[in-house]
Amino acid sequence: MTHDHDLVLRPTAAQTEAALNPPAGRTGGDLVVETLAGLGATTVFGLPGQHGLGVFDALRRSKLQYVGLRVENNAGFAADAYGRITGEAAPLLLSTGPGALMSLAALQEAAAASAPVLAIGSQVPAAGLGGGRRGYLHELRDQQASFRDIVKSVHTVRTQSQIPSAIAAAWESALTAPHGPVWVEIPQDVLLARTVLPVVTAMDAAPEDLPPRPELTAVAAHLLAHAERPAIIAGGGVVRSDASGKLLALAERISAPVVTTFGGKGAYPWEHPLSLQSWLEDRHTTDFLEDADVLLVVGSGLGELSSNYHTFAPRGRVIQIEADLGKLESNHPALGIHADARLALSALLETVEARPDTGAADRVRTVLDKVRERIDAQDLSLERRVLAAVREALPDDAPSFWDMTILAYWAWSAFDARRPNTMHSAQGAGGLGYAFPAALGAAAADPTRPVLAVSGDGGAMYSIAELATARQHGSNVTWLIVDDGGYGILREYMTDAFGEATGTELARPDFVALAGSFGVPAVRTTPEALREDLAKSLARPGPSVVVLPALLKMFAPTHL
Repeated sequence: MTHDHDLVLRPTAAQTEAALNPPAGRTGGDLVVETLAGLGATTVFGLPGQHGLGVFDALRRSKLQYVGLRVENNAGFAADAYGRITGEAAPLLLSTGPGALMSLAALQEAAAASAPVLAIGSQVPAAGLGGGRRGYLHELRDQQASFRDIVKSVHTVRTQSQIPSAIAAAWESALTAPHGPVWVEIPQDVLLARTVLPVVTAMDAAPEDLPPRPELTAVAAHLLAHAERPAIIAGGGVVRSDASGKLLALAERISAPVVTTFGGKGAYPWEHPLSLQSWLEDRHTTDFLEDADVLLVVGSGLGELSSNYHTFAPRGRVIQIEADLGKLESNHPALGIHADARLALSALLETVEARPDTGAADRVRTVLDKVRERIDAQDLSLERRVLAAVREALPDDAPSFWDMTILAYWAWSAFDARRPNTMHSAQGAGGLGYAFPAALGAAAADPTRPVLAVSGDGGAMYSIAELATARQHGSNVTWLIVDDGGYGILREYMTDAFGEATGTELARPDFVALAGSFGVPAVRTTPEALREDLAKSLARPGPSVVVLPALLKMFAPTHL
């Protein structure tokens, strides 16, 4: 009897000849590029730097598409979005020291949002590794230590023969649920040295599946089928595992109302009779979820934003399906099922009994009516009009990327994403400057669709240099900049807490003129003209900017 692991694929005569006589002029950088191509990568992001030039020279000899941004943090955001949109590992090429460290905020967002980013950084020459102070340019005592607390795994290369295996192991780590960023570092001299190693061919680095334990799904199915008031919270894990169809089927079978977290936008149809939409920052929704006798939480850790700032206190039985072991039962006791959302929902669908409940849709309508009445009682017509204009102008299948700005805070609760995996924001780590470079990454992933980026004027200044990138690559990205003269949400927070704001007012450029200087078409709009101006910009090939001068307000919180 033979087993699969006993089978060895023997090279053909041609393969043996090619391995014995590799092309001349290759370096360690070629091994990096060949490994990425062998793993299935087609696009890489990054910035060149002195220690990493061996990789960038090798790109010249490859078929990989290179998207170069102007700041390493922005390159990280672009790779993050590429990973979210495609579900593939997004290679990010960085240099040593300052270049590497500039990516940390982006990698933190990728970690918080479970985006598969494969960051490959250079290092000082191998002789300088180990903490000795040799005085190399960009030298750090322990570069990987700066990344270890952020990324899923760290992989250090010291010789050329280690390059393919290290990158393959990192690739597998990035794509194993929960997805996330990983770090590989390779010394400068290893990248530059000539190599006699064979050309790297196709490699197998398939991620491990994370199935649920069957005895746990059996208990969960029994609880859900016999619940009186079941409810479901669907998080970003549902979107990442492409489990929206499974979620819809399960919710309909057990007549369970569904609310999506801000990271899970689009995981459930917005207008479905069982949809509570995304009003998690509303006490009426919180009360409804607390009243559920069985609450199924799928792909969410019920963190600060998903729990109405930790005011949510469930009274019933909680079932939590979560791929990130660190999030399992981290906030509430539960029947914890450590599994990929799609595999766990599939297992539930195989065993759960139907649970008809004709009154569930009526209870959902009651909650949404109360939410609407609360918002109607506040003077927020401008904000609602602006958000509606964006929704009307944006094609249903067009992805959108939102910075940490007041309009995004509105969108988390009130925007109908319409399709899974089309609405993304920086709410994982909460850093500024995400939207525009992320949109450039999404445009590289799929050049056939327009992409929308939404920023405030403060956040826009973090990534304004990437207008040059958008122009250079002809990216189909429309950038909506809501200009309120400062850090609008911080202005509100400080005024509410202290009576006045400090450090929130900003001098800023004429964004229309500035975009024009980059050769990017731009228009200044009004709330009344926003829908038309935005639709025209989205329909135009290449980058464009729409500037909306407006002072928007947030709806009143319910968690205080």
